[in-house]
Amino acid sequence: MAPLHEPAALRAGGLGMLGVGVGPDGSGSGSGALPMAAPASLGRRLGDADREALAVLLSVDGLGPLTLGRLVDCLGSPAAILEVAAGANGAATLMESSKPADGEWRTMPHKVADAIAAAAGDRARILDEVLRSGVQVVARGDAEYPSRLLEIDIPPPALFVRGSLRSLSVQHVVAVVGTRRPSPAGRRIASRIGAALARAGATVVSGLAIGIDGAAHAACVTEQVPTVAFIGGGHARLFPKAHDRLADAIVDGGGAVASEYAPMVEPSRGTFPQRNRLISGASQAVIVVEAGARSGALVTASWALEQGRDCFLVPGSIDAPTSAGCNGFLRDWHGLAKIVSGIPQLLDDLGLLAEAALPQRGDGRIVVGSTVRLPSARAVLSGRDAAQVAVAEALVHGAVTVDELVAVTRLSVGAVLGALTRLEAARLARPIHGRYEPIGALAAADPAADPAAA
Repeated sequence: MAPLHEPAALRAGGLGMLGVGVGPDGSGSGSGALPMAAPASLGRRLGDADREALAVLLSVDGLGPLTLGRLVDCLGSPAAILEVAAGANGAATLMESSKPADGEWRTMPHKVADAIAAAAGDRARILDEVLRSGVQVVARGDAEYPSRLLEIDIPPPALFVRGSLRSLSVQHVVAVVGTRRPSPAGRRIASRIGAALARAGATVVSGLAIGIDGAAHAACVTEQVPTVAFIGGGHARLFPKAHDRLADAIVDGGGAVASEYAPMVEPSRGTFPQRNRLISGASQAVIVVEAGARSGALVTASWALEQGRDCFLVPGSIDAPTSAGCNGFLRDWHGLAKIVSGIPQLLDDLGLLAEAALPQRGDGRIVVGSTVRLPSARAVLSGRDAAQVAVAEALVHGAVTVDELVAVTRLSVGAVLGALTRLEAARLARPIHGRYEPIGALAAADPAADPAAA
């Protein structure tokens, strides 16, 4: 089954040893299927020279997986490729080395050979960019390389990583993705799911995008549990820039920001679908929280099914554009895609029920009416004045404008605005285009939580 919205460059591939995917510009090398066996030089832990050479080669625009694989097979190692490229007639030698013995695939394009030769001559600058970006190069042969990524068809030969990937080695790793333009309710659901997973001991993976991704990451940071973000470009071209502080918080919290692209590679329409296969591949399951009919989150869901991962989607109103993709995916992939009917039920489906310490019946099945032990808004705001508590509870229950907050809390406009100002200062709420939404610990607060029991 080919994943929905699958890039053509990936449909042309199959099982592969290098899995660079398309070139950094998303155009691919046009080289067809991937080779079946991995070169020994990339299947074992690389020495410093090969690791540095691999970092340089991954910066070459248009160098696809088959071509790189043939070069390694012919020349012996990444370092040998650069040595040849830097020599006399380097580009011509590389083109000759890339020719398949049976003539089934075309020779590497001349411009790619020239680009490799240019990179070999510019090696010091490229490696300096890697160093200045503060990333480490984690190759396929390294113990730190995520083991789940080795199971997918096209694992990248290396990842450029800020922080630590250790949290991907835990038993439960779950991706939470969705639209960049969520509804306030969708953002709150993503925060609650992220917090619940973190509290149950799972690692949350996402893509650092604005919207659902950011809400899930931020919930984990608030819970002080590591989370991992896979980005769709180089670290020196972090996108979106609005999430640079969130990226720093993820790294400082013991998690990681990772990319298969060299630091200076610009994100593009072609790189994000490639990135999505890593989000699903590094996880045991993918959860989609709000997605429009053409949302990139559906690409991640499709990859999840292709890779044999569980796939869950949060359903929504049939009139809500932000739920059209989730609803349609559940209909089209009935029997494979699973519905999220509640957070306790989701944790049960993921095998996290015991870790979440949720109430169960005598037969061991979940009590459907139970709730995850997430705090109430009142518990989050312990010690704050009554106006802040009232406004915060209204935000958690879906009020978003000042008029709505005034109507729900029965406070004066001045009192509501004052409470909002104090909540903003405490990083518990923020304004967005004339509306307000809970953030931080308040975003993960459970609207159904009993204040007395929280």
